[in-house]
Amino acid sequence: MTQASPSLKVYFDNMCVVCATEINHYRKLPGSDKIQFIDITALDFNAAVENVDPKLVHKYMHVKKSDGQLVVGPEAFVEIWKLLPKYHWAAKVAEYQVSKWAMKMGYTIFVVMRPYLPRKKVAADCSQSPFCEINQSKT
Repeated sequence: MTQASPSLKVYFDNMCVVCATEINHYRKLPGSDKIQFIDITALDFNAAVENVDPKLVHKYMHVKKSDGQLVVGPEAFVEIWKLLPKYHWAAKVAEYQVSKWAMKMGYTIFVVMRPYLPRKKVAADCSQSPFCEINQSKT
C-alpha cells in the first residue's frame, strides 16, 4: 500500500524545546500521516529547495499547503489543527476575530521570547537561524 502525498508540510525548529515538544505531540495523533514534518535545523535542510526564506523560516512557524501556498505564524497552527481530528474544535474557534487577535498577540510574545528559551544541543548548522548568536553565547 502506498502512502498518499502529505496535505501539509510543517517546517519546525527541532532545537527549540517548546517547538519540538509540540511537533512530537502532533506526530502521535490520528491525522498526522497527512503532514510531513521538516526539521529546519537538520543538516540536509535546504531552504532554497523548499522555496522558503532561510531567515524567516527560522523566526516564524511556516506550513506549506498541498497547493504550494505558504501560511506563516499563528495561521500555520490552524492549518495543522484542520488535519488533526483532536484539534478540529481549535481550528473552528480560531475562525473568530477575537481568537485571531488573541492568537496573534500570544504568538508575537512567543516570537520575542523564543530566542531566550531553552535550546536542544544537536549537530545542526544553525547559521541561517537568527537565534544562532544567542544560542552560542549561552553555551
